[in-house]
Amino acid sequence: MKKRELAKTGLMVSEICLGTMTFGQQNTKEEGHQQLDLALENGINFIDTAELYSIPPRAETYGATETIIGEWFKNRKKRDDVILASKVVGRSKNPWFRPDGEEARLTSRQIRYAVEGSLRRLQTDYIDVYQLHWPDRVIGLFGEGGTTFKNISDADEISIEETLSVLGDLVREGKIRYVGLSNETAWGVSKYLEASKSGLPRVVSIQNAYNLLNRTFEIGLAEQSMREHVSLLAYSPLAQGYLTGKYLDGARPAGARTTLFNRGQRYEKPGVDTAIKSYMDVAKKHGVDLVQMAVAFVTSRKFVASNIIGATSIEQLNAVLGSTSLVITPEMEKDIDAVHQLNANPAP
Repeated sequence: MKKRELAKTGLMVSEICLGTMTFGQQNTKEEGHQQLDLALENGINFIDTAELYSIPPRAETYGATETIIGEWFKNRKKRDDVILASKVVGRSKNPWFRPDGEEARLTSRQIRYAVEGSLRRLQTDYIDVYQLHWPDRVIGLFGEGGTTFKNISDADEISIEETLSVLGDLVREGKIRYVGLSNETAWGVSKYLEASKSGLPRVVSIQNAYNLLNRTFEIGLAEQSMREHVSLLAYSPLAQGYLTGKYLDGARPAGARTTLFNRGQRYEKPGVDTAIKSYMDVAKKHGVDLVQMAVAFVTSRKFVASNIIGATSIEQLNAVLGSTSLVITPEMEKDIDAVHQLNANPAP
């Protein structure tokens, strides 16, 4: 498993990161621990989680994933072998994130509350990369597409300076090491970088969706990422499983995430099935597995520090890990780009 430096931090993270959001609903504690064991056996040293998880967000499973990881740390004594990333929720009216049903915001007080809870559940003294799961700003999020700019508002925003200030305090206290963003825009990254010039922490990463159905990161953010050394932690390389082809033509296989939770709207847009079938043809032409091709494509991008994969079974995890031996050849990339040219970003 190859490793890459995260921004200019000196942290060398595996090119594949284990995403854990299924731990606590689709996966039991025992299954989660098996995945973590297999990941480390295969050279993965980077684990991503969040206070929000497991998915879908529910009051009764809030923090469940971090708890499962914390028990694994306690049982396996592997904390020193892992670079750990977690996240604090952005603005949210879901009443279970904060005491007394208070609206979740990226305030100094609430971030401290979130960090302490994550450290307790994870049974660790520090988090290596602490990310803002989504902005405090009112903008379109999670695949809202054309509604993004209709929703922008500066009403009642928590200032970036306040958010970064408390994160700086937490860095000095040793509770977190580095700060990252997630589901962020180029404008947002620019504002965080600008704010850091006044002695506040500099963000080192951005965790955004990036896959064959959504290459919008390449428009603006990729150049910013590479020039400003804000590494992409790419999530959803298989587009929530849609790039496996299992949901084609409205199929709903038993036990699949969209079948269970009906949360696949981001990838159920006009043109998605056409694009998936075209990528299937590319994989068949080159004699490779579509899943491994889709994952390997993401991993191969220069602006990606680590590719966050998730699985609900050991078999799925092994299949995705096989992508590390697949090389995206110039001929394969040419065919992938040809599909993209005709079916660009159907699921942003």
